[in-house]
Amino acid sequence: MKKKVLFIDRDGTLVIEPPVDYQLDSFEKLEFYPKVFRNLHFIRTRLDFEFVMVTNQDGLGTDSFPEDTFWPVHNLVLKTFAGEGITFDDICIDRSFPEDHAPTRKPRTGMLTRYIHNEEYDLAGSFVIGDRATDVELARNLGCRAILLQPDTSLLENEELRNTCALATTDWDRIAEFLFAGERIAEVKRTTKETDIHVRVNLDGNGTCDISTGLGFFDHMLEQIGKHGGIDLTIQVKGDLYVDEHHTIEDTAIALGECLYQALGSKRGIERYGYCLPMDDCLCQVALDFGGRAWLVWNASFHREKIGEMPTEMFLHFFKSLSDAARMNLNIRAEGENEHHKIEGIFKALARSLKMAIRRDIYHYEVPSSKGSL
Repeated sequence: MKKKVLFIDRDGTLVIEPPVDYQLDSFEKLEFYPKVFRNLHFIRTRLDFEFVMVTNQDGLGTDSFPEDTFWPVHNLVLKTFAGEGITFDDICIDRSFPEDHAPTRKPRTGMLTRYIHNEEYDLAGSFVIGDRATDVELARNLGCRAILLQPDTSLLENEELRNTCALATTDWDRIAEFLFAGERIAEVKRTTKETDIHVRVNLDGNGTCDISTGLGFFDHMLEQIGKHGGIDLTIQVKGDLYVDEHHTIEDTAIALGECLYQALGSKRGIERYGYCLPMDDCLCQVALDFGGRAWLVWNASFHREKIGEMPTEMFLHFFKSLSDAARMNLNIRAEGENEHHKIEGIFKALARSLKMAIRRDIYHYEVPSSKGSL
């Protein structure tokens, strides 16, 4: 079996990068990244990655960064990790300045030639973990994917780098979960004589949405699912709106439900259940269960014919179709006076319920059922 590698940055990834001079040159500046020990130990003991530290240390060995200020702190970092059962198979340190344009300096690959075009290594299955755009560039140059320690990918300047980045997070718990349990991404394309629909979900995203159904209010409601559920959500719909809204809304629910079902996969480690929230004058409760059986209980009444371009009679139909396609129980209850707030509260409550139910615990990575399957 080919070897996989985690190419791990040091400053900003394993330890907090010192502000101002960005040099870890004294013990007083040493601070480890939160939750790095537990999660790297988990990855080291549960998975088969080699660990390679790859770090730029600007001007190391010059007057601006003397060696005798670097090595004592660096060696303590390594000793501390070793004491937690975390060792590195290789340590690559570039000493150049950015203006030197050295071939060994990240994002260039000069320090890592032993891994390139080497049949012993599976670079496509390997990752670079770091906090800078240059770490993502390094991953691209190696043919790896990247895990970026940032809240999102906004610092990545082009689509190629964004596609290279498999995960953006500031939480080492998320990194360990991703590497151990894998991506939860699904894509569904549904084409009939009435609609042409493309849905893509990433259950472990950041709430990024790209939604267009031709119905503005419906887009607004679907966006609540992504934003408040922490789910990256793409929904592109071309429907027969010249007839009416029915097929567009129903078929979107079917495709979204199927996408959720596929993305959940085996459902190992998930919380499975979720529920509820208030919004101004309204109290909305959405209790759900990804138990593998479809069922809908609907206790919400609307007196307006439409909100925006969306017929209120289609709300029930949307959630019924979603429940059926996702194979989940939905129990929805809403009370209040403002019709807009009521349905928006339901969609937000659904989003929060989804966020709760899809949460994974890799330390209890079992199917949440006494039957052993869902």
